[in-house]
Amino acid sequence: MVEPLDAKAAQSRTGGPSFTLGNRLLRVVWQACWLVLCRWTPPPLHGWRALMLRLFGASLGRGCRVHASVRIWLPSTLTLGDNVLIGPGARIYNQGRIAIGNDSVVSQGAFLCASTHDLSDPDFQLQLRPITVGRRCWVAAEGFVGPGVTMGDGAALAARGALFEDADSWTVYRGNPATAIKPRALRAAAA
Repeated sequence: MVEPLDAKAAQSRTGGPSFTLGNRLLRVVWQACWLVLCRWTPPPLHGWRALMLRLFGASLGRGCRVHASVRIWLPSTLTLGDNVLIGPGARIYNQGRIAIGNDSVVSQGAFLCASTHDLSDPDFQLQLRPITVGRRCWVAAEGFVGPGVTMGDGAALAARGALFEDADSWTVYRGNPATAIKPRALRAAAA
């Protein structure tokens, strides 16, 4: 588990680090490996990128598709279920753990942010706030899911929506801040 340093002792607010030297070095190695070995790869090489994510500690189910232009803070705090798609240009800022359930989609340009700061702390202490995205969820293009949010199974966030509170299962949200607009129902599969 990644834990932030004490902001007062590390003087994070005035330019000191928020994480240990070991964590920062690991992230440099991770980013270099992704850049050299994955960032340039064509879309069909999802298996190769999944292998790299697993080597750096991510937990991935079967059939995950993570595009080459995705930016992931650190794979060891990322869990993806089966058949998860992370679209081009998505940002997974997983200082806190991010877990995405089976058959969910995080579309192009979406941003998931699992950390914030204590606004009442004069040292602005970093706080890790995990995100949980349930099964069959959809975060549409350029959607934002904020710290500590849980999206229930089947929840959907419309394009450019900003979700700061938990999303009910099988409900569609839109806007900033996102509000529920209608229930989401799946049609029966075609025969």
